[in-house]
Amino acid sequence: MKSIPIKLSFAEEVKAFVNIVNKYPYDMDLRAGRHVVDAKSILGIFSLDLGRPIALEVYTDSCDELERDIAQFKI
Repeated sequence: MKSIPIKLSFAEEVKAFVNIVNKYPYDMDLRAGRHVVDAKSILGIFSLDLGRPIALEVYTDSCDELERDIAQFKI
């Protein structure tokens, strides 16, 4: 598993992020504090407090291509 800190501020960013992560077959979660949602669920993401730091948890050993694709969201 790999944890990547990200920032999603606007609805357009959330939509773009979900479109990117849905291209990958492995499971991913977003963690904001004690709340965890499926990273591929746009409704789940909107249930998080987007003002807090968010960690993308990727359940695979190699996610270099994903990291390049989401570089605009990394902090």
